Amino acid sequence: MRITRRSWHRVALVLIPLACAGDNVIGPDNRLQVTNTADDFQFQVSNLNMVTQTLTYSWTNTGDSANVNQSSSLVGGAASLAIQGPTGNSMYSSNLQTNGTFHTVKGTSGAWQIIVVLNSADGNINFRVQKAP
Repeated sequence: MRITRRSWHRVALVLIPLACAGDNVIGPDNRLQVTNTADDFQFQVSNLNMVTQTLTYSWTNTGDSANVNQSSSLVGGAASLAIQGPTGNSMYSSNLQTNGTFHTVKGTSGAWQIIVVLNSADGNINFRVQKAP
């Protein structure tokens, strides 16, 4: 069987939309709200529909640890939260389906990284990270 250039174009036209299906990202309808101030970080997004996206924020923590409050309502897919300290060490990691108040490990003050990973997520996400007293 001989495959012509025209055949490859037909195959590409079929495969490209399939590869992009389900690759939704956060848009205006999701009402993303992020508050990022020293010692206080808040994240809220609504009406996710099969969203696959990674968001990374630099957050200043003047303390050596933080409290994490998670209050999400996901009905499908997966979402996770990771927090890294100034040297890249893992301070906290959890799926966002778990609600409650949690604590990071102790580390050092400085620029921490907050990483939100969404994989075909459906629903609402809400969490807050604050410097521990």
